[in-house]
Amino acid sequence: MSLPKIKIGQIGVCHEHAGAKMQALRQLTDLFEIVGVVDDRDTTAARFAGDNLEPYDGLTWMTEDQLLNTPDLQAVLVETPNTDLVPAAMRCMKRNLAMHMDKPGGEDLALFRTLLDGCKERQLPFQMGYMFRSNPAMRFAIKAVHDGWLGDVFEIQASMSHDYGGDAYQPYMGQFKGGIMFNLGCHLIDLMVQIMGRPTCVTPFLKTTAGLDDAIKNNCMSVLEYSNALVTVRACSKEVKGHGKRNLKICGTNGSIELVPLERFDGQPLQLQLTLKYPAGDYAEGVHTVDFGIKTNRYTDQLTELADIIHGKITNPFTYEHDALVQEVVLAAAGYRQL
Repeated sequence: MSLPKIKIGQIGVCHEHAGAKMQALRQLTDLFEIVGVVDDRDTTAARFAGDNLEPYDGLTWMTEDQLLNTPDLQAVLVETPNTDLVPAAMRCMKRNLAMHMDKPGGEDLALFRTLLDGCKERQLPFQMGYMFRSNPAMRFAIKAVHDGWLGDVFEIQASMSHDYGGDAYQPYMGQFKGGIMFNLGCHLIDLMVQIMGRPTCVTPFLKTTAGLDDAIKNNCMSVLEYSNALVTVRACSKEVKGHGKRNLKICGTNGSIELVPLERFDGQPLQLQLTLKYPAGDYAEGVHTVDFGIKTNRYTDQLTELADIIHGKITNPFTYEHDALVQEVVLAAAGYRQL
């Protein structure tokens, strides 16, 4: 017997992922009933999206109060600009609503922890919108490390660079103290914490490409130290064709994993290269191309997982404690605080 559809709404259209998230949600007609969308384009927060309303054609526009007072509302996608996310999620938490909140968890760690504590106390499903959480190649990489296939990991390198957005993107990055590491590096830091856990030290390097105001930190690297490993996370908004070159490399004493690009939706299969010194898992020694097939959407699996969590079919694989640790490391990597 099929479960009833989950009544869900979206607060905000101004997050960079908002439109694509709604497009994915609208495809899941057997899981969700979309009751309405809140237009937040009057926000004073820094934003780089929200003017394209095509993903919302035919949906009901409403105020936040109207949405939160919708009878039998069960869940909300929080898709406001970065610095509006946690305050909006706090209002949802106080209404005992399940949430998908986009990244990152704001610039105030204490406020984000208050949000998580409130969700935990109320046992509310809370899902962060880190965009690689359902990426099958990265799930494979995490398992390979945790199952010891690569031996002792001593090095991880990852890049999140791009050149989209043109000249207007650069001052947008200047609105955040942590620049592009705060805005985009957070996706990779979520992955690193899944793989390696809590680092012993985090050192940020927040730089500016030539010709821009020094406040625009659009060329960043952070080093995460572990007892026997170094992790480097990079992001720059000026790498030519950088979006397609985003990469992950994990090196251990028994082998390595390389993933380039990190994701693709161009009709070509997502693949990684696994290199082993000795056999591990189901793989012989040598070099293997692991194929994950053709992917068409980044968010469908994640939102399906949200439905399963709300219905109690599964436990959220990402705990409140994990989300809190990720945010702590993000803010250290982006220069807001020390770990």
